[in-house]
Amino acid sequence: MKVLFDEDVPRKLVRFLPGHEIQAVVSMGWGGIKNGELLELIARAGFEVFVTGDKNMPNQQQLQARPFAVLIMSAINWPVVRPHVAKIADALAVAQPGSVTMIDCGVFVPRLPSETE
Repeated sequence: MKVLFDEDVPRKLVRFLPGHEIQAVVSMGWGGIKNGELLELIARAGFEVFVTGDKNMPNQQQLQARPFAVLIMSAINWPVVRPHVAKIADALAVAQPGSVTMIDCGVFVPRLPSETE
């Protein structure tokens, strides 16, 4: 499957998704492009799945009619995502064009500075 990772998706995830042709927005030269234009580029390039951590995207863009699936990860911090790679792989395996799937990858909770810092 031809997959595109958004700028915020941890690249370490690639090694846990064998059998897929995975590119990143940055490696395509599309870094910084706004979502509407980016979605058009994704479609024109023939990607089958777009993986992102942008939870606001469904509210900002019409995703259901797209010729590719969108997978939205609940977290993008690698230590938080790592235990959930099987869920991501499973969602990728069943992704269908025009579908939007939220993947629960946990939640990043920033550490509070300790009193000794």
